[in-house]
Amino acid sequence: MDYKDYYKVLGVDKNATQDAIKKAYRKLAIKHHPDKNKGNKQSEEKFKEVAEANDVLSDPEKRKKYDEMGSNWNQYQNYQQQPNQGNTYRQYARQGGGQSRQYSGDINEMFGGRGGGFSDFFNMFFSGGGFGQGDEEEAYSSVPQKGANLKTQIALTLEEAYSGVQKIIDLGPEKIRLSIKPGIRDGQILKIAGKGKQASRPGDLFVTIQIVPHSFFVRKDNDLHCRMPIDISTAVLGGKINVKTLGGQISINVPPETENGKTFRALKLGMPDYDNPRLKGNLYVKVFIQVPKNLSAEEKELYRKLGELRK
Repeated sequence: MDYKDYYKVLGVDKNATQDAIKKAYRKLAIKHHPDKNKGNKQSEEKFKEVAEANDVLSDPEKRKKYDEMGSNWNQYQNYQQQPNQGNTYRQYARQGGGQSRQYSGDINEMFGGRGGGFSDFFNMFFSGGGFGQGDEEEAYSSVPQKGANLKTQIALTLEEAYSGVQKIIDLGPEKIRLSIKPGIRDGQILKIAGKGKQASRPGDLFVTIQIVPHSFFVRKDNDLHCRMPIDISTAVLGGKINVKTLGGQISINVPPETENGKTFRALKLGMPDYDNPRLKGNLYVKVFIQVPKNLSAEEKELYRKLGELRK
């Protein structure tokens, strides 16, 4: 059986990007499509060949294994020609040729199923088609089959993400207690090994964390940001404002003549770092001047006098 150079089929370099492979395939597929070349057997075969090459090279995992196999092709042919060695790639892999030993096991799972309509080359190496019935059964039984993975989501408040929390995941027949460390991020995925679908090897459970938006704080990495109103007199004369944090309440000194929009930083009052909870981000408090409303006649008069003094 001749080696099929899929890069040559698509007319691309072996270091071609996925985008270049995609463009080359589209161009050739349009050119040789059966609808545009009715009755042309040569174009039909070329179309199949192009589709086969794209099926392998457009998939990063298939492409990686194809490249590894190509570098060991001569070794494989030597094994194929030796007496009593059989004629399947799986036997060559068992002999330890190159890095190809990693191909043993569930061939269909590794390469995404049988390549219907594709060449013998494709079917043998990317679909398990080169195995006899007994060999295929042996390949399946030689590696424990892993059960399907499960996915779920858990919603947390920012306070729970700050302090850490335990949650119960209900899988029906089983309930799992999940301990979540402080500093967990929105969208972070936690893996619980062996809690997926059961098989000879159970699958895994993947839990996606969703942190509910907070009414006061906005999280950016491990820093927290908030906005606090101050009255005009505090902005002009200075004073203290009380600010809540996830760890309690603090006071911030506002210096005289503070401008609207000034930001104050409170060190280490942000979120703990997930990998090292002893490290914390900062809290940033942006103040805005709150204009008084429903002024009395006396208050309005005082503001008029103040305006006159500033002229």
